[in-house]
Amino acid sequence: MWQEFKTFLVKQNALALAIAVVVGGALDTVVKSIVDGLIMPIVAAASPNPESYQDLTWQLGPLALKPGLVLAAVLNFLIVGFVAWRLSKLFIREAPAAAAKAVKSCPYCFMGDLDVLATRCPHCTSALGEVPSYSPSAGGVGARGMSPA
Repeated sequence: MWQEFKTFLVKQNALALAIAVVVGGALDTVVKSIVDGLIMPIVAAASPNPESYQDLTWQLGPLALKPGLVLAAVLNFLIVGFVAWRLSKLFIREAPAAAAKAVKSCPYCFMGDLDVLATRCPHCTSALGEVPSYSPSAGGVGARGMSPA
């Protein structure tokens, strides 16, 4: 049972997800302190109530809206999202786009994922005819290294 659990952790990337959650939580704490300690005091100084952005309140009848808290949360989200995006671009390299593979269609079952050099359809096993000649050099060597007959 332990071996199966270890296989699950490694195979399903559960360990990588757990690490990402822990790092994301730490990153959120750092960014929240930057937003609350550095950015929002500047916003509070520009607001009508410069004591604290948390005390900024709009009264709409019986409702008391706190836009400072919402603004802090939005800034926190944007900064965490931007940092996570940049870290993903730094550490996760996209696989280079594979060169477009030449394919052809089977004239019998119409499957279109056949290799150009295939002589039989892997879906319906119909014979597809001659292998087209392939000439990587001017010498004219046929497909799969054979000389054309």
